[in-house]
Amino acid sequence: QVQLVESGGDLVQPGGSLRISCAASRSIGSFNDISWYRQAPGKQRELVAKITSEDFTNYADSVKGRFTISRDNAKNTVYLQMNSLKSEDTAVYSCNARNGWSYYWGQGTQVTVSS
Repeated sequence: QVQLVESGGDLVQPGGSLRISCAASRSIGSFNDISWYRQAPGKQRELVAKITSEDFTNYADSVKGRFTISRDNAKNTVYLQMNSLKSEDTAVYSCNARNGWSYYWGQGTQVTVSS
């Protein structure tokens, strides 16, 4: 059974930065891709960023130029660096790992952007 544990969520002021992490219980190289999703209250969950096993990345239009997804294979961890944060970035951020037709989810970490 794969476990994904997110961490790093916090309260941050608008314009600030934050890095959140997703640690996997096994080698992240075994996954086809790992993604960050977010869900704000009353809204549907949306894909924020994805990184593939070949290190291709893609981002939601709303975060392009502000967020960066990266991976550290030695630590089995995927990061999401978030800069120039806005109030609309407030959400629970969850990571998802895909291996073929199998999907694994973490429990999520809360990011709140507020003054």
